[in-house]
Amino acid sequence: MLILLRNRYCTILAAWLAFASIALADLKVGDSFPDISTFKLEGKLPELKDKIIMVDFWASWCDPCKESFPAMAELQKKFGPDGFVIIAINVDENKSDMEDFLKKIQAPFTVVRDGSQKLVEKAGIGTMPSSFLLDRTGKVRFSHNGFRGSETKKQYTEEIETLVKEKK
Repeated sequence: MLILLRNRYCTILAAWLAFASIALADLKVGDSFPDISTFKLEGKLPELKDKIIMVDFWASWCDPCKESFPAMAELQKKFGPDGFVIIAINVDENKSDMEDFLKKIQAPFTVVRDGSQKLVEKAGIGTMPSSFLLDRTGKVRFSHNGFRGSETKKQYTEEIETLVKEKK
């Protein structure tokens, strides 16, 4: 009986510690975004210095992610000349799932894969898609969970316009 109680206590403690570490890892507005280049992502990253960056976490099985790609393509085209870049970070376990998705959905922006799930873990991602808009200093200025069509696209546009207007 004592062993059973000890095992149950250990299980509860382990679950609480796991939850606490995830909760502490969540990125919030005002936080500096982790240095993406240190996470050994699969794919080539663009030059990020002095850029306004949208970091978008997505998965091939995510229907809202499919809807968000055309909106992100429009944002990239509109704000790219102003120093705006998108880094779409795939979280699929299988690389082939990501590749199949990209054959159907065009991505005129950077797509990389977090096969090790290290950045996903560090950022505390729990919803697909999840995105962060970073200012030119790498601070999280806006964050979004999910994608709700034109409503989210309008928010992105307004937020990016705010960041573009700020001094370099």
